[in-house]
Amino acid sequence: MNRPKAQKRTNHACGPHALAVLLVMILMAGGVGFAGQIQIGVHAGLSVPNIRGGNDEFSRGFTSRKGPYFGFSADFPLASHFSLRAEVNYASQGGKRNGIQPIITELPGLTLPPDLILYADFHNETILDYIEIPLLAELSWGNKPRFFVNAGPYVGFLLRAKTVTSGMSSIFLDSAGTQPLLIPPDYQPLPPVSFDATTDVKESINDLNAGIAGGAGLGIPLGPGDLVAAFHFSLGFKNIQKDIATGGKTNTGALIVTLGYSLPLKGSK
Repeated sequence: MNRPKAQKRTNHACGPHALAVLLVMILMAGGVGFAGQIQIGVHAGLSVPNIRGGNDEFSRGFTSRKGPYFGFSADFPLASHFSLRAEVNYASQGGKRNGIQPIITELPGLTLPPDLILYADFHNETILDYIEIPLLAELSWGNKPRFFVNAGPYVGFLLRAKTVTSGMSSIFLDSAGTQPLLIPPDYQPLPPVSFDATTDVKESINDLNAGIAGGAGLGIPLGPGDLVAAFHFSLGFKNIQKDIATGGKTNTGALIVTLGYSLPLKGSK
């Protein structure tokens, strides 16, 4: 997917239908009216995202990375154990690859076929940071503690996209790393190349993403509010690359754990 030297960028084309769904849900919530106190809260935790899918050598083979996740929430009660939850989150997405992987690069002094795929052994981490806004239907039960599950659509707005590569490697003609690239005139293997670089790839990534999010957790009364521990997931439905032909087809996805605190908003009952 993202490639050293000529790194391909992931993109997010968020369709207008996802935004329409969010708007309709908000209007429906407003028409029903609130049945209890609005809860506001903050949360922070660890995101374990990955780049899912992949239809070619450049977009397959990613594994999970770790990143920050934090944000704000507001719960609007619609019934005794049912509420609408809106969040604004900073969410780190992306993935990483280690080992032999394909590259597209220009080698000074060498003329190579334009469609030739070369390989190298290095570390490659793709970092995609978003502002994500989920709107979740939440069902809860119990009191001390209070348990809940929720799910709903989200939209994501790309803040930053970069690849961080590192390592030294020879260049190979095959994915097994058994055929080193030989250079004229004496046709000896090319000396190892450094892949230490940080590359901004935001221009090759779609600015918008969309998908579904949800989770489960519990709230434990503490002081005037609740201490909230939760497990979350997000699945992006939109291809993240702008150029599918060279970047492949991939989607975002993440598992998240957070710890937060929520308080009833005074005068909202």
